[in-house]
Amino acid sequence: MTTLDTKVAEPSEASPVDEGLARISTTRRLAAWSVHLFTASGAVFCLLALDATYASDWQLALFWLVIAVAVDAVDGTFARMARVKDVIPTFDGTTLDNMIDFFSYVIVPAMIIHRSGVLPADASFATVCAICLASAFQFCQGDAKTPDHYFTGFPSYWNITAMYLLAMKLSPAINLAIVITLMLLVFVPVKYIYVNRTRPFRRITLPLTVVWSLMGLAILWQLPDPHPWLVWVSLLYVVYYAVMSFSLTLQMRRQR
Repeated sequence: MTTLDTKVAEPSEASPVDEGLARISTTRRLAAWSVHLFTASGAVFCLLALDATYASDWQLALFWLVIAVAVDAVDGTFARMARVKDVIPTFDGTTLDNMIDFFSYVIVPAMIIHRSGVLPADASFATVCAICLASAFQFCQGDAKTPDHYFTGFPSYWNITAMYLLAMKLSPAINLAIVITLMLLVFVPVKYIYVNRTRPFRRITLPLTVVWSLMGLAILWQLPDPHPWLVWVSLLYVVYYAVMSFSLTLQMRRQR
């Protein structure tokens, strides 16, 4: 008669990471998941914007995009406060953020541009498809956001583009030229200012951005017939943003 040796299974040693996660309180986990949920709410606002677009309510569509952008503007701060990467290391908040950004900055605005009729009818759909393709390239570049806090290439501000195309009431041919120019700028390696993170001239850029944002809200409120002076004055900020971005790019190249 044979005897079977039985061994009592010894508990495996926990890794330092597992021990660290075990010490994280439930409150901190809830806070971290709440931040991710807040970020994900941007997808809902994009859906609402898309619904308004199909109802041809451009003002409401842009309003929902403003809310989505507002979420995007502050969720990073909340994420750093809650230390989401440390608390929930298995969830990639950056991917979530980029996915929603592509909808709020590209897909929905492209549909607004197409359905609002601001482009020539025979070129409209092909043009917005090109917008999506160019922006997909921009979003997936390794240096789309640089370590020193710039965007490389035109940073796919198609939501702002859609607002101005609706507000300026230019001819479809001119609008097409504007859109094509912006698409080409995606592939030009200019470093564009990351408004709340780029350090040079931030003390000037931030106040100007606040003033421009207020003017943008006023333009949105007055659509479809905003005061022309308000539209053109607000464009001075766009000129400042572009000139400053090109100037800083040239300055950095000279320093190298």
